[in-house]
Amino acid sequence: MTPPGPVLVVTNLDDPTTDLVIDELHDRGVPVVRFDSGDFPTTLSFAATITPHGIEGTLSTPTRTADLAAVRSLYYRRPSGFTFPHLDEQSAHFAITQARYGLGGVMASLPGCLYVNHPHRIGDAEFKPSGLAVAAACGFQLPPTLITSDPEAARAFIKRHGPVIYKPLSTPLYRIDGVSCTVKVADVAQEEIDDAVAGTAHLFQQRIDKVADVRVTVIGDQVFHVRIDSDLLDWRTDYTRLTYSVVVPPVGLEKRLRSYLGRFGLVFGAFDFAIDRQGQWWFLECNPSGQWAWLEPETGLPMTAAMADLLERKHDGH
Repeated sequence: MTPPGPVLVVTNLDDPTTDLVIDELHDRGVPVVRFDSGDFPTTLSFAATITPHGIEGTLSTPTRTADLAAVRSLYYRRPSGFTFPHLDEQSAHFAITQARYGLGGVMASLPGCLYVNHPHRIGDAEFKPSGLAVAAACGFQLPPTLITSDPEAARAFIKRHGPVIYKPLSTPLYRIDGVSCTVKVADVAQEEIDDAVAGTAHLFQQRIDKVADVRVTVIGDQVFHVRIDSDLLDWRTDYTRLTYSVVVPPVGLEKRLRSYLGRFGLVFGAFDFAIDRQGQWWFLECNPSGQWAWLEPETGLPMTAAMADLLERKHDGH
C-alpha cells in the first residue's frame, strides 16, 4: 500500500524545476517536505531507528516534520552537498563522511518509498562508460566511442573515425577569472592531441552529421519526445538559438528506453539523441537528473503534471 505521508524533495535552494513540481503537489493537497543536504545540521535534524519493519523516526526542518516510515516518495534532484565550514579540514572531512553515510544512508533506505531517482542509482548511471555500455546492450545505435589516456590511441581513433569530438566524462565547473565555466563538447583534430592526454581519462566520439537533436524525457509511465533544431554542435551552449517541436519516435524506441532505465533501476531519465540525414536516431547519453521543465512552455507537453503524478503515486492503484 502507498504510504500516506509526504513527498520529500531533496535539492538546492535555487531549483525552478522543483518549484513548479512543488506548486503542483500543493495544489493537489499532497504534503511536501523540502530540504537541501547543505541545511544539515544547521536547520535540518533527524532521528532514525532500525526496526523489523524498516527505518522509523523523524526528519525535521524549521517548518516541517516528516515521519520517515510514511514517506510516499523522494524526489532527489540536485542537493548542494554537506559542508562544515566552522570545522578544521580534518574534522570537516570526518563530519561530512558521517553525514553522508548517516543521513544519506537513512534517506536511501526509507520503507515503501518511491525514489525519483534513488541517489545510489543516480550515481551508477552518471558514469558515462556504464551508460554507453548499457545503451549498446539495449539496442541503441551509438557513435564509435573511445575512452582513453593513450595519445596514440586517440590519434588513431581520430584518423579512423574523424570528424571526432571531445566530451568531458563528467561536468565539473571551472572558474576562469572568477566566472564559472563548463568544459564544452568540441571538435578535435589529430594534431591537437599531445602527451597531455596521458594525464587523465578522455572521451572521444565520432561526430554525427546531424540535422537535429532530440530530448526524450521519461517520467514514470509517460514519455515525451521533443525535437530541438539549431545549427549548434552542442545545443546547450545557446538556448536562444533553439526551436522545439513534438516528434514521433522510431518504432521500438520506448522498449529500449524502458530496458535502459530498468538496468539502472531508474524511473526518470532525460535522454539525448542526434538525428542524422538518413533519419537515424543516435544515442548520446541519459542524464538521471536532467532538466526538463523549460520544454513544457515551448511545447505544451504536461510534464509538470506527469512528475507530480509520479511523486503522488497517483497510478499505484491505492
